[in-house]
Parts: sequence; structure tokens; C-alpha cells
Amino acid sequence: MTRKLFGTDGIRGTANVEPITAETALAVAKAAGRQFMRGDHRHTVVIGKDTRLSGYMLEPAMAAGFVSVGMDVVMLGPLPPPAVGMLTRSLRADLGVMISASHNPYEDNGIKLFGPDGFKLSDEVELEIEARIDNGALEVAPAHQLGRAQRLDESGHGRYIEFVKSSFPRGLRLDGLKVVVDCANGAAYRVAPKVLYELGAEVVPVGVYPDGFNINQRCGATAPARMQEAVVTHGADIGIALDGDADRVILADQKGTIVDGDQVMALVARAWLQNDRLTGGAVVSTVMSNLGLERYLSGLGLGLVRTPVGDRYVVEKMRSGGFNVGGEQSGHIVLTDFATTGDGLIAALQVLAGVVQSGKAASEVTRLFEPLPQLLRNVRFNGGAPLEDDRVLAAIRDGETRLGAAGRLVIRKSGTEPLIRVMAEGEDEALVDQVVGDICQTIEQRG
Repeated sequence: MTRKLFGTDGIRGTANVEPITAETALAVAKAAGRQFMRGDHRHTVVIGKDTRLSGYMLEPAMAAGFVSVGMDVVMLGPLPPPAVGMLTRSLRADLGVMISASHNPYEDNGIKLFGPDGFKLSDEVELEIEARIDNGALEVAPAHQLGRAQRLDESGHGRYIEFVKSSFPRGLRLDGLKVVVDCANGAAYRVAPKVLYELGAEVVPVGVYPDGFNINQRCGATAPARMQEAVVTHGADIGIALDGDADRVILADQKGTIVDGDQVMALVARAWLQNDRLTGGAVVSTVMSNLGLERYLSGLGLGLVRTPVGDRYVVEKMRSGGFNVGGEQSGHIVLTDFATTGDGLIAALQVLAGVVQSGKAASEVTRLFEPLPQLLRNVRFNGGAPLEDDRVLAAIRDGETRLGAAGRLVIRKSGTEPLIRVMAEGEDEALVDQVVGDICQTIEQRG
């Protein structure tokens, strides 16, 4: 069965256009509610969201759907997805919901579902929920069994703040550190500055004035220039840029130089290996992580297990293989000792711990390896299947031959747009640029 609603990370699209409408949100809530109603206990669902205007449409629609099938609803307000996962487990809820389109602009929104264990749902369960909608199996509860709804804004935020602080090594403080934190006008705009302040840092907050439209707008992890500039302007020791739902983080050292997810994974892996905390003997990341990371980990006696792009695939591999450090170059860092999904704030605290414990500048702590030249370009196509075209396949084979054993070529189709993503890396920057350019040109000429 082909999935119609759920993609690689929940349901996502333009707000008030199918499938991101109040009607579909209501149907998804009814179907998911029925899917997770097991036993005679009072069933509960927790709902978090980011700061998009459309959240005011989707949150009440989903709450109504869950109440109508007999589930109690706890609405958390703006909080990151890992907070939803944590509170789903902490409150012994049957289901968790995050309403967010992550790093996308405000016009988009999405729905992510978490099981009672706090992890995102599997493809199989998502298919079963879709089947309930397709079959019209959306029966509601009788009047005397309707659920209730309540808000848990302040206490929910407080629980998450203490949860994040508990991930920071006991006995360490951030006293004396000046930290810029860019919250992307998103889900962590209230909690992230508080966590850093309560741990002792002098905090320079950026992107903490959401208005429903400015989430990810020239700020946050996907546009870190604002954070970099603030680090230099304020003479900060380090900068942190979260994305709209704060499951992704990009950092900058005291010079404003970017620290990406590969460097963060290297730092955490080394620290946890030294503390005899790392499990599985490897780090899990995607095909996009730099070869420099792979070589660095190999020098530590560790492996790099690669997955398709998407943090859910990273988490699935971590759970099946017993690994506790994983993530993506883009800044999704998954540390399953603490959270069930990527948590930008917890990842940032691991880096800050390394800075504090070393007594060195961030630039000396966060640059553990030199990445190989890597280039990613997106090329648009008009219909058809370009990756099945003989000319494109020949160009890809030629690129692989030219890069040789010391390089890599990753070609993949976007799951949300008519784009082919072409990534190459190798020792020779000029060659990498030529290979990517030749493949993109071939795809374009195909039409």
C-alpha cells in the first residue's frame, strides 16, 4: 500500500491546502486516536506546536478529533518535538503530536505523531492510520465518553527545561560564558534562553519574537548568518542557532565560524568514548555526512553507519543496532541517552560542556577534522524519471569513475519537490565542482 498522507517525516504541506487542512487534521486525530485506544484506562494525547499562524487552526482541529473519540487532550503550546516525546512518556500518554513544518517557511505546516514510547511512528503504523481514514473507520465516542482538553503551557515548559538541564554534566556550569542563541522565532523561543541562563551563561537572545509569520525568516539554523554576526558583535564565546521546531542546531565558534552537525557528532562521540559511554562502537549518520567525519571516527576505532537522508532513518538504525549517538550534517543530532528524536538544545549543551571542560576557546574544541571538499546542488526537472534516463545514468557512472575510490557521489530525488539533489565530495575541489556541474547539466538538457 502506497502512503498518501505521510511522507518521510509525518504529514507536511501548505497550510489550508490539502492535506494540511482543518478537515484532514480532524480525520487524522480521529484515526490516530482510535489506533492507540487500547484497554479500559482513560486515554490521553499530548499536543505541541511551533509558532506558525496555522497552528491556531490545526491544534484545535486535532484536539476536537481526539476528544470526539474519547481521548483527553493536553495542549503544551510552543515546545520542540523532543519535549513532546518526553512528556508523552512522562505523562504516560498514549500518543503525542507535534504540529510543525520544522525549517520550512511559515506558509507550510505539518503533523508528526509519537507513540507511547516517545518515538515517532513507524511506516507500518502510519499506513494503518491512513487505512482507517480511507475506510471511513472514524467512529466517535458516545456523549458520556467524550474526552476533555486542558492546557499545560507553564508546567510543560518547566518540565522540559529541567529535562534539558539534566543532560548537562553534573557539577558543570556555564558561568563566565557569553552565548548567543537564535531561536528562529520558533518553538524554543521561550525555553532555550531560560535553559542557558539557569545554567549560568550570559545569554544574547535572537529570534525570540514570533508573530506567526517570521519563523525561520532570515534566522535560525537554516540561515545562521544572523547568529554568526551576533557572536562577533557581542564578543560571545559561542553561538547556537536552532531551527523552527528546535530539533536541529548549527553552532558558531567565537570567530563566527560555522560548526555543523558532523563536527558536533565527532565531538560527542570522542567525549562519550573517553567516558566509556558510547554504545555500539559507531556513530549513525546519513549518506550526506562528510568523508572527513568517517575518517576521523575510524582513527578513534569507531565506525560510521550510514542511512538514507532523514532523522527518522537515523533513529531507526540507532534503535535496531544499539547505538546512542547519531544525526545529520544539517544539525539533527540524536542522543538516545536523553531524547527519542533530534534535540538541538541538548546537542548544543554537549558542545558547551566540551568547551567548559577543556578551558579552551570554542574554535579549538569544535574543529576536530578537516572536511573534504563537498558540493550539493539541486536541479529542477519537468516530469518523468530523470534517474532512469540513459544519458543521466551515464553521466553518473562517469562521475563515479572520475572521483575514484577517494570520493563519493550521492544522487537522490527530493521527496517534496521536483528536484534532483546531486552531491559529490573528494580530495580535489575543482574536480568535485566539475562532476556535479556535468551531472546537473545532463539532467537539465534532458528537459
